[in-house]
Amino acid sequence: MKRALYITLNEVRLYLQDKGDLAFSLLLPIVTFALMYGAFGGQTMFEATAVVVNEDGGSYAALFVEQLDEIEGIDIELQTAAEADARLERSDLLLALYIPPGFSDTLASGGKAEFIFKQRGNGGQEGQILSSIIRSVAEEMNQEFQVREQVKSGLEGAGIPEDRIDFTVQKFLGEERAQPAVGVAEEVVGGSSDFISQYLPGIITMYVLFALTIGARTIVEERKRGTLERLLTTRLSTGELFFGKFLASVSRGFVQTVILLGLSYAVFRLFTPVSFLESLAFAVVYIAAASALGMIIASVARSEEAASWIGVVFTMFMVMLGGTFFEISEGTVLDIVSKVSINTYANDALRTIISEGGSLGDTTLPLIVMGGVIVVGLTVSRVFFKVVSGGK
Repeated sequence: MKRALYITLNEVRLYLQDKGDLAFSLLLPIVTFALMYGAFGGQTMFEATAVVVNEDGGSYAALFVEQLDEIEGIDIELQTAAEADARLERSDLLLALYIPPGFSDTLASGGKAEFIFKQRGNGGQEGQILSSIIRSVAEEMNQEFQVREQVKSGLEGAGIPEDRIDFTVQKFLGEERAQPAVGVAEEVVGGSSDFISQYLPGIITMYVLFALTIGARTIVEERKRGTLERLLTTRLSTGELFFGKFLASVSRGFVQTVILLGLSYAVFRLFTPVSFLESLAFAVVYIAAASALGMIIASVARSEEAASWIGVVFTMFMVMLGGTFFEISEGTVLDIVSKVSINTYANDALRTIISEGGSLGDTTLPLIVMGGVIVVGLTVSRVFFKVVSGGK
């Protein structure tokens, strides 16, 4: 056992000194996650910039712009008519809102005023959504005017000053906008709106499995070069050599996972100290299972190229069936087939701990599956493990 640990420590030392391995194992997962987060980001809210030409400058025009700016996801860009016209002409802009002169005076005198939309074509998808939002704000203002007129009509002859009526009505309307009687709640169906918690487990398990199975190539190279055979000229037995290589694979995966989970802990604050340790504990079991599968590849592959291709195909198969990048609906054929992937159980277990507030005790089935894979993987790989090509 002691000699096997020497093999493990030497392999880990070489791994930490190899900049290429470190970049693949650590930098590539981080870059992949950053790109996915930047591209998708888990956003469900519409965001757009509304170009507004305020040619009126009155109080009601300012109130409208203010209410529009209060809508989450909408930014206001004020421009002159000449600037907006030029951008529309160059197709730099697809839609602009014009508030004409006299807008506020018309409303103050009880008349009917209107906005003007200028757009190229149909205004584009964003422009159509934006125009609908602007119309809803205009309709809200219209309803407020109707409320004021009805209140004034009902209090006519009561001797209450008109400015007092306007102030009181505006006060209650403001309270209603802040806390509406009827609200709208958003519920995401078929996926999580928390991008980080949803995809982080899959990305970590994907790259750990990829690195460990591809690592089988190294054992095949050492066998062909005679390195493994020379090691047996020392006191090492074949079993100790095999176990040392297995522990080295587990150690590399552990180092990789500690760093990735540690960065997630520091940057995204996904964990409590307890959930971090529980995630790491489960990850060790998963790493051992992945290493056992990597040892099978190393034992049966006859060339470095074969080991690489087996590792790549096997990893992609496990990753896609494991629901790393998309959610698999329960009861479907794909859901049934996904049960053969160890990533399915690993991702579910890590999400349970990270996202759902579960504990290691809630991952009994994944732990049992990982344990079974370790036992079967080590048994099969030990049977086929060769020190010399064509021999034992």
